[in-house]
Amino acid sequence: MSNKTVISFTNAYVQYLNQILLENISLTVKSGEQWAVIGESGSGKSALLKTIAGKFHISKGEFTHPFLDEKAKKKKQVLFTWKNLISQVSPKHNFTNLSNTTIFYYQQRFNSSDSEDTLTVEQFLSQIESSTSAITWTLNKVMNRLHLQELKDKHLIKLSNGETKRLLIAKALLKNPSLILLDNPLTGLDIDTRKDINNLITEISESGISIIMATSPNEIPEAITHIAVLEDGKIAKILPRYEFKPENLHFSAISEIDSQELKKLLASSRQENFENIVKMKNVVIKYGENTILDHVNWTIKQGERWALLGHNGAGKSTLLSLVNGDNPQAYANNISLFDVKRGSGESIWDIKKKIGFVSPEFFQYFPNGNSCLQVIESGFYDTLGLFRKSNPGKVEIAKRWMELLEIENSATKLFKNVSASTQRLCLLARALVKNPPLLIFDEPTQGLDSHQQNNFKYIIEKICEHSNVSLIYVSHYYHDIPKSVQNILKLEKGKQIEYLEKDILQIEKTGFNQ
Repeated sequence: MSNKTVISFTNAYVQYLNQILLENISLTVKSGEQWAVIGESGSGKSALLKTIAGKFHISKGEFTHPFLDEKAKKKKQVLFTWKNLISQVSPKHNFTNLSNTTIFYYQQRFNSSDSEDTLTVEQFLSQIESSTSAITWTLNKVMNRLHLQELKDKHLIKLSNGETKRLLIAKALLKNPSLILLDNPLTGLDIDTRKDINNLITEISESGISIIMATSPNEIPEAITHIAVLEDGKIAKILPRYEFKPENLHFSAISEIDSQELKKLLASSRQENFENIVKMKNVVIKYGENTILDHVNWTIKQGERWALLGHNGAGKSTLLSLVNGDNPQAYANNISLFDVKRGSGESIWDIKKKIGFVSPEFFQYFPNGNSCLQVIESGFYDTLGLFRKSNPGKVEIAKRWMELLEIENSATKLFKNVSASTQRLCLLARALVKNPPLLIFDEPTQGLDSHQQNNFKYIIEKICEHSNVSLIYVSHYYHDIPKSVQNILKLEKGKQIEYLEKDILQIEKTGFNQ
């Protein structure tokens, strides 16, 4: 197999909806090479992977895949083509219910009867067929290697963001492809899992599968041999791994945030005052025999900023679902939100109007039929999309937030047609528009480039500086956590781990390092 051409582009252009996504691409990937594609958000990384997978077609130039064609012909099946030899792991999944008729909805994971209308991990993976008779990655092997045995009876909808990522990689490997495409596979994973996936990528390479992955410049696995740098849909540089130094990349610097404009936006609506934003006593959440949260106690006073920490699957998302009003098991527990005990007559909308919320799951399930501006305006009404006539005053505020987050040029574009990073920034703006007393940010900078991350972090610091907002911030990248965060709740297998005062002081000196 040595030195055969897996895929090759020559002066290729890719166009979609009258927009040129990729321009004059020339790139050849040989067998035995493993490639990382890096670049700022919107530079064309995902578009390149989709083109390689055959989901986008070139409008000019040439795209060939001789090695894949050669292997496909050996199958001697009419409907089997080179595309069948490629596995792609995308940022979003498309899981459906048991009858394969309905795509999951956001709150489904918290409703026990609805959540059981989905396959389990083992059932889902058992359906995947290998594209070749030479099977290296068996069901048993991927279940063990990706630590899915303990999740085998768990319903897909109940998986955490990190668990879902591992499942999608397992699915891709079960096809035993010749080429695997990974779109930011490390985002949303805890430290230990990121290390493990780095090792896994080496094992995938050693098993004879070629790898092309989009990733951050600072998260390039050891197995990678070549790097392509994309800028504005063009290949700016191709170099061997040993020549690559992340510090030599010159992505755009932090822009000057208009602090006065931010102050005006915060002053445009007054926040209510509360004694306790959250008060939980001995909270227990179970699904069947599985205990997800085990006697958790948590009080958040107004104006406090908290980091919620823990490994993938530790119970963080379930805990947040209790605060955000999404989990019906809140009524069976001693929980007060905004000084009102759950179950005393308040509606879910009474809770949500006081919260700005973003999470990977929220991003996964958010409907995409509105324009970006409509998505942001929907934050005033706490609906998943805009279902009423636009309010000119609210539209104006939404546009001002878009400018602060540098996405104003996407206002009229359909949400589904903009890049994943722009979609994420729209949902961040949606969380901010109504100036709520509580912000819940679960991995908010996931999928953003360093410039966008720094901009967002600066805005959050300024919001905390100029308002009495309470904040719950979840991240596996501790350098992402704003300096204004002074309190920590850490979960481990559903139990809270107490931090002592000396631990807080150490974190203030060295940052959030585990």
